[in-house]
Amino acid sequence: MASGIATWAILILLWFLASLSQDETFLPSPLETVQGTKEIITNGKLLLFSFVSLKRVLIGWSIGTLVAAPLGLVVGRVGFLRKLVEPFVNFFRFIPAMAFLTLFLMWFGVGESSKLILIIYGTVFTVMVNTIAGVIAVDPNRINSARTLGASEWQIIRTVIWPSIIPYVFTGARLGLGGSFSSIIAAEMLASKEGLGYLIYTSRLYFHTDWIFAGIICLGLLGYLSDKLLRILGNHLLKKYGVHEKVGF
Repeated sequence: MASGIATWAILILLWFLASLSQDETFLPSPLETVQGTKEIITNGKLLLFSFVSLKRVLIGWSIGTLVAAPLGLVVGRVGFLRKLVEPFVNFFRFIPAMAFLTLFLMWFGVGESSKLILIIYGTVFTVMVNTIAGVIAVDPNRINSARTLGASEWQIIRTVIWPSIIPYVFTGARLGLGGSFSSIIAAEMLASKEGLGYLIYTSRLYFHTDWIFAGIICLGLLGYLSDKLLRILGNHLLKKYGVHEKVGF
């Protein structure tokens, strides 16, 4: 805890020293950023835009995770299906969601649908790959033992495989959450009138670099707090499955 505070103190000090030799429209100081943040808190923009972005992220990320985990389980369990799907998954998971932004806007419009689909895309492959890896990592002896005792395939999946892969799914969900934030910022920059991405992108028009910094800091805080809450829930609800927070990460 103390080392983390010291790291932030050093970073802010370096930021302050760097700002002394720069114009505030290029690099505002920490104090100027705080003052700019107060402005957009007072007029309600920062809180509204933060809520809008967070809502979009959580909806898209939740849908993506709920779709990807069962798909990854099925693909990882069925050998021929895994061989069939692997080239497709490994092709698209290396294409960032932002690459599809223009297409999604053309296909689904500039409303909420295109943004949610972009977030879902940014989540699905990360969760799916982790889930498949978890299924493959399950000890075959455990599966054979359950089958010897007369367990059906569904019982094996429910009592052996699924509990074993929960840590993998959880890790994929955490990674997918980061991808979701990246996706929504890109979408809001180009096709939205609300959200932190919109705030960051349009602030340049008014030479409000302090607002840009405020949006970036708020985005980082939202991501950090979302991940922290997810880890707390994982520690309490999924601890018996081997999900527990280790040092830092």
